[in-house]
Amino acid sequence: MGFTIRDILEGKPLGHPLHPLLVHAPIGLFLISLSFDIAWLSGAGEVFARGAFYLLILGVLGALVAAVPGLADYTAIRVDHPARRTASRHMLLNLAAVAVFILSVLVRWGDLGGRGVNIFAFICSAAGVGLILYSGYLGGTLVYDNGIGVGRHRRRTPLPSRTLATTAAVLPDPFVPVAGEEMLAEGQTLRVEVNGHVIALVRLEGKVHAFQEFCTHRYGPLSEGCFRGHEVICPWHESAFDVRSGQVTHGPAKVPLKTYETAVREGQICVKLPAREAAAEQREDGG
Repeated sequence: MGFTIRDILEGKPLGHPLHPLLVHAPIGLFLISLSFDIAWLSGAGEVFARGAFYLLILGVLGALVAAVPGLADYTAIRVDHPARRTASRHMLLNLAAVAVFILSVLVRWGDLGGRGVNIFAFICSAAGVGLILYSGYLGGTLVYDNGIGVGRHRRRTPLPSRTLATTAAVLPDPFVPVAGEEMLAEGQTLRVEVNGHVIALVRLEGKVHAFQEFCTHRYGPLSEGCFRGHEVICPWHESAFDVRSGQVTHGPAKVPLKTYETAVREGQICVKLPAREAAAEQREDGG
């Protein structure tokens, strides 16, 4: 199976995200360049000033290369994902750091290719290092807290771009309309939220199934997973569940999923809230 440009930028041919693979080199170059600046300012030879200058240029070039797959990863984040704001800050801090490093290069260039270290250039480099270190902290938050870039097992077909939110009203029965039937093609998924309950919908063999969105192992987004028959495979750690019963068919997950009964009424996909939850919604609405 061939790979698209996006697949390549996301590192799928390597089986590893490409952006974190590329960022290590420029970060290391920036840190070594700053240490050479400090060595020069402490009285070391001119070679340290020149070395800092050329390392800084290589670091900027490496950062620009790493930014391309980073942008691809950023645009793949669902628009209503809680991590989107953190990812935006991460991206803006990286761009600001590169701009500061470029300014440092330009100032040094005026000093005859780095035969000395202009104190302003040193301050720019120190500020740039501070920015990328904090940005790196945010990058770790995106991976370890939000699971961004972890979905190595996501399916290659279109993924839900946003969560469809709806509020359950007092109805004669507990079925709640959540989406138009035309919105869900065979083998595709939707992600809906009904009064705080986040649910994944999938159409398999013409039937719509509904189950809890988050994996019971480490809360991976199941609406982004692959399907094998009537099994959904978590995109994070490959736990598998039967979408009809919610039962675990493959670990590491041990706890089954919640599943919801569905129906199609007047062109609307409806999800049946459990009796206890539906009764609670009616009490909240004064029913």
